[in-house]
Amino acid sequence: MSGNNLENINVASQETLITPEALKQELPLSDKAADTVAKGRQAINDILDGKDHRLFIVVGPCSIHDLEAAHEYARKLKALADELSDTLFIVMRVYFEKPRTTIGWKGLINDPHLNDSFDIEQGLKIGRQLLLDIAELGLPAATEALDPIAPQYLQDTISWSAIGARTTESQTHREMSSGLSMAIGFKNGTDGSLDVAVNAMKSVSHPHSFLGIDQQGKVSIVRTSGNAYGHVVLRGGGGKPNYDSVSVALCEKALEKAGLRKSIMVDCSHANSSKDPGIQPLVIQDITHQILEGNQSIQSLMIESHLNWGNQPLTDNLADLKYGVSITDACIDWPTTEKTLREMRDKLKDKLPTRRS
Repeated sequence: MSGNNLENINVASQETLITPEALKQELPLSDKAADTVAKGRQAINDILDGKDHRLFIVVGPCSIHDLEAAHEYARKLKALADELSDTLFIVMRVYFEKPRTTIGWKGLINDPHLNDSFDIEQGLKIGRQLLLDIAELGLPAATEALDPIAPQYLQDTISWSAIGARTTESQTHREMSSGLSMAIGFKNGTDGSLDVAVNAMKSVSHPHSFLGIDQQGKVSIVRTSGNAYGHVVLRGGGGKPNYDSVSVALCEKALEKAGLRKSIMVDCSHANSSKDPGIQPLVIQDITHQILEGNQSIQSLMIESHLNWGNQPLTDNLADLKYGVSITDACIDWPTTEKTLREMRDKLKDKLPTRRS
């Protein structure tokens, strides 16, 4: 027998994690919260199916790092959601995982204490509790599905999920999405190409079998039936935006050619705003104009918004962080969010009910 060490050469340690079942027993979903999630999913499905004339708007911080600020934002957003509910179905963006091109803070689940301690079990507990609190308000939540295991812990609290530009091409994420219980938005590639999102939508609508875990945390073969509610998210790329009417028309043609639903979400941030938050309201104005001019395919928007404007670097002294300011991508502030969405609602309230008449 060889004496060579051939396994786990670069693994420093391993810890056993709480099971999804145990976490849900510790932090259960109440009937009220479950009703929020279910109604949120159904409303989004109805919008995608053309049964509900409203737009759904995913709006909130680029990432969650401060629970107090997240709760304050959720309370404000719930009041605005109720006010605009005849025209806009508002879902809070609650992102816990941040994909990184190289290195950097990976989000609240991976590093909840913001100090590279990577207390992931505590991150899952904190994240789930926040999602429960938001659902208790009657506000549906959206997130990015990045880690393929995390949905087993959190999926029952989520009404909409995104697959990011860096992972839309990933077979693992396409397989996972085929089994998720909510509508999934696939972003176009970071170079602006549509092919990866179109191919992902094709893939996710079909059954898959892959390795995963069950509610008891055991490694399992997961067999899915496919997800009928995949749709494309235009986020720009390759140094230019793709929310203009020509880009939208080209996306419609690509979806039609592939035999897919012509349902488009526009991400008002990222390359569509050149990561300048001040451009996001201009993107929203442009989309509003396209709809007024007869566009039928844009059914949703994503907006990066926080209590206060811009962003800030994550520092070693957490006490130096400004309250309600993003530590990842720059966001518009709350007053701008309110003003922009109210203006959109006022312009579209009479148009949207006639859109598919």
